[in-house]
Amino acid sequence: MSEQTQARFSFKLLKTDGGARRGEINTPHGVVRTPAFMPVGTQATVKAMYPEQVRDLGADVILGNTYHLMLRPTAERVAKLGGLHKFMNWPHTILTDSGGFQVMSLAQLRKMSEEGVTFRSHHDGSVHEMSPERSIEIQGLLGADIQMQLDQCIALPAERSEIEEAMQLSLRWAERSRTQFEKMGGPEKGQGLYGIVQGGDNPELRVQSAKALGDMPFEGYSVGGLAVGEPQEVMLKMLEVTTPVMPVDKPRYLMGVGTPEDILESVARGIDQFDCVMPTRAGRHGLAYTRFGKVNLKNARHSEDPRPLDEASSCPATREYSRAYLHHLVRVNEGLAAMLLTWNNLAYYQYLMQGIRDAIDAGTFEEFRQKTKEDWARGDIEPYVWS
Repeated sequence: MSEQTQARFSFKLLKTDGGARRGEINTPHGVVRTPAFMPVGTQATVKAMYPEQVRDLGADVILGNTYHLMLRPTAERVAKLGGLHKFMNWPHTILTDSGGFQVMSLAQLRKMSEEGVTFRSHHDGSVHEMSPERSIEIQGLLGADIQMQLDQCIALPAERSEIEEAMQLSLRWAERSRTQFEKMGGPEKGQGLYGIVQGGDNPELRVQSAKALGDMPFEGYSVGGLAVGEPQEVMLKMLEVTTPVMPVDKPRYLMGVGTPEDILESVARGIDQFDCVMPTRAGRHGLAYTRFGKVNLKNARHSEDPRPLDEASSCPATREYSRAYLHHLVRVNEGLAAMLLTWNNLAYYQYLMQGIRDAIDAGTFEEFRQKTKEDWARGDIEPYVWS
């Protein structure tokens, strides 16, 4: 066994700048530099990208989805084939979610109980059970470096009683998830398990959840149940009351977030890890993220524009293809459009994260934050002069 695969999960907080934190997560498959954005590889692939491309852009970690992989090709099959790292040719860190969000949002005829969730697959209607124990078992079979407890995620807005009931159930499931994680030898394998803070848009419940989870021996802590329909200001308010009561010496992960602005503002409030389908999904639908804001390549104004998206970018997709060509590919629905725009978008997200890390290291995060937002506000109607 190599020295790399013998590493154990640990987190080191290297620098703070206001509320922003700079750190490193050590896992059996490498070091994750934080703040980190994790490209989403739902079904053992980051859509429209080669694994080598994703890595070359600066991603230290990607996300796999328990719900989808348990259905196809099944966790047992992936384990038989050597685990998810080998299966998808990604020898770096992998985080898997618990599958709970997808069960709530995708599955048919689901039935919730104290034990777990019984649901029908959205593929073929077959019946499956997802308990805290089964979720951790699946993630263990996949071999994920970072695993998530099963929780109940509800859409907002919701009544306080409904939010509190889901939060309390998630706490009970957190204890069961931890017991199963230890039973499967996760700590001995160097893996980490994160608890998930719930509480909807209620500050009191958020604090209660975070404090209760902080008393449990998790390797990291996530903030869940946000970016599910509530305004951005509500999400940020929940972070402002939640992160101060989360353990300082453990990584903090805001699940399913988000836009570049969401990320920038959440880093300012103490978040270390992010994931979102937005950059890959947007790329498949003709939308590019750049230093100057969003560029909709479906728009006819790009049809004769010879400029690249950003001539100063280190990403070939961003630097070497004209807007006119990208517009053409989008309009005729060529697969290359999704490939190039996804490449561009993930490149920009990783560029943003590296800029954030460098600024925290230099003690200039607030200046970086304001300059980045000014560039987005300036927009991209006129040619941009690199400064």
